[in-house]
Amino acid sequence: MPRIRTSGFWGRFGKRPARRDARNIAFRELIARSPRLPAEYDFDERRVAVPTPMFGNDMHGDCVLAGRAHQTLRFEYLEQKRVLEIATGDVLREWRLENGGTEDGLVVLDSLKAWRTRGWAVGRQRYRIDAFAEVDRARGAEVKRAIVMQVGVGLGLTLPYDALGQFNAGRTWDVTRGPGGDPDPSGGHYVYCPGYTKKGPVCVTWGRRQPMTWAFLERYCDEAYAMVDARDAALKKAAGVRGALDVARLRERLAALDG
Repeated sequence: MPRIRTSGFWGRFGKRPARRDARNIAFRELIARSPRLPAEYDFDERRVAVPTPMFGNDMHGDCVLAGRAHQTLRFEYLEQKRVLEIATGDVLREWRLENGGTEDGLVVLDSLKAWRTRGWAVGRQRYRIDAFAEVDRARGAEVKRAIVMQVGVGLGLTLPYDALGQFNAGRTWDVTRGPGGDPDPSGGHYVYCPGYTKKGPVCVTWGRRQPMTWAFLERYCDEAYAMVDARDAALKKAAGVRGALDVARLRERLAALDG
């Protein structure tokens, strides 16, 4: 996948065009009790020990797996009360397994299915999710709800030409005028968002936290997913919000899909 350089930082993209599947579970189907949505939310705010590694995404187009690793860190921080040691080698090994040993990017939907069915290896342990659900990316309230309930969301973006310049300058990702604001056909990127501000979601990418505006999300996001951790589903509790997740409905939908 393309390697882009602006003012010193070499960034890699690695998300292939979004693939649709009419069988996808809609996140709104799984909401039993909507939690209160604060004006701003940040999973990491009181968990400063959770790092934001690059996971090789400066040299390789492994953003889909880097995003998975960032979310796994937070899922396991809740469960194990410690920061899981995820090596860049763990991320690159799974990335090459899923892309057939090439340097190509991944289809997010295919990668999520692999995460759910066989999981992925971190050291000697294998981690998997119970389910994933499609979030209506056009509805800011639903994106917020998914972040609060499920420890963040994964966003598929087609970044504009100006995105790397904004990132390097430490600016919020926002819609710009002119050719620089056009979506870059080679700019497919996947990011994990553990929080949001009044202005928009905050993602973890390229080794740091990067805010974006709601207008940026609306224009450049082409897919959004909430992941249900196996432990949360078993406890019948969405992360931090008891009774919010309709586990019976989730089991019914998964049975239909797997059947």
